[in-house]
Amino acid sequence: MTTVFCGIDWAETHHDVALVDTEGRLLARCRIADDLAGLETLIELLAKHGDGAEHPIPVAIETGRGLLVACLRATTRQIYPINPMAVSRYRDRHSPAGKKSDHGDALVLAHILRTDRAAHRPIPADTELAQSIAVLARAQQDAVWDRTQAHNKLRSHLREYFPAFLTAFASKRDGITRPDARAVLAAAPTPEAAAKLPKSRIILLLRKAGRERGIEAEGARLLLIFRQPQMRQLPLVEEAMGRQTLALLGQLNAASQSAHDLGEAAVQAFRTHPDAVIMTSFPGISDITGARVLGELGDDRSRFADARAIKAYAGAAPVTRASGKSRAVNHRRIKNQRLASTGYLWAFSTLTASPGARAHYDRRRAAGDRHAAAQRNLFNRLIGCLHHCLGTGVLYSEAAAFHQPQTLAA
Repeated sequence: MTTVFCGIDWAETHHDVALVDTEGRLLARCRIADDLAGLETLIELLAKHGDGAEHPIPVAIETGRGLLVACLRATTRQIYPINPMAVSRYRDRHSPAGKKSDHGDALVLAHILRTDRAAHRPIPADTELAQSIAVLARAQQDAVWDRTQAHNKLRSHLREYFPAFLTAFASKRDGITRPDARAVLAAAPTPEAAAKLPKSRIILLLRKAGRERGIEAEGARLLLIFRQPQMRQLPLVEEAMGRQTLALLGQLNAASQSAHDLGEAAVQAFRTHPDAVIMTSFPGISDITGARVLGELGDDRSRFADARAIKAYAGAAPVTRASGKSRAVNHRRIKNQRLASTGYLWAFSTLTASPGARAHYDRRRAAGDRHAAAQRNLFNRLIGCLHHCLGTGVLYSEAAAFHQPQTLAA
């Protein structure tokens, strides 16, 4: 039975530590540095108050990342990351006057574990492989978001002085993020430079960018678009905007390369995980989607008590607010945003890969749901099936996931 609780107020250069017992008495407090010496001081302090391998003292801290958390996590103790906003709400119970200090926050964190430990979720005991997949998958997702932001900036800028380039690649998949589009734009960032490009130069750029088929026809099409009359900025202004385009293009190239490299690393690590076989048996889950889902869910089977918990965590389950005679059912806003974003893409992909998923989506739409609501409902069904398959170790079954109604022959 746990009799001592530890709270750590996290800061960039130092951390305040407080220990309390089951009666709420302060046992010890100190300030440690954010280095190895500080960690050793903390371990010694915990050992003096009964910390051991069989009954390690649980720790509440305001963050779930960083070297201190990683080292404490390696000791197999339970680490509770508490949202700073939640800490501010608990602080009002101990200081009605609004008093605040680093030591006071550490004490509040220790009291949170003492009184409401069951209401908070500890960091899951994921394997080292699952933790590495989470790092790579999140970094790849961030790179994709950065690429989208860089694309939007570049497209908005081109609209101001070079709309013909956007027209040239408007009908192409991925638009101006295509390698051939970026290669042509790097060689001709202004309408004047594009109009002077010979067909042979355009063909060479397309070939170097990796295009293999239809190069002659594509070169002739681009040449015709670039040499058509169009509205132009003043010459010096156009040249300046061309230089800005090259800078924005550099950001897009860097984000695209980062997303590609991180995606390959995430996929390679994901394929070595035992859960990869089960996840990729689901329709709509590719290696990169599976890496993102595994990175957010982890492989600690005790993390989610049932399917309802995992659905709430993913943001697929709705929230009911009832008071008296009023009752409202809304979509969940407090959720794992990364998993919810991946779930939307996953559900969208199943519409063409799974007849049962398509039928489920169509039924929701016929019942009055908008597209996003129907997608969430489908994701809710899929994430529940995934929880069952991971818990039982079975592969996905279309018949079990979506029961088709029996039709009688006429």
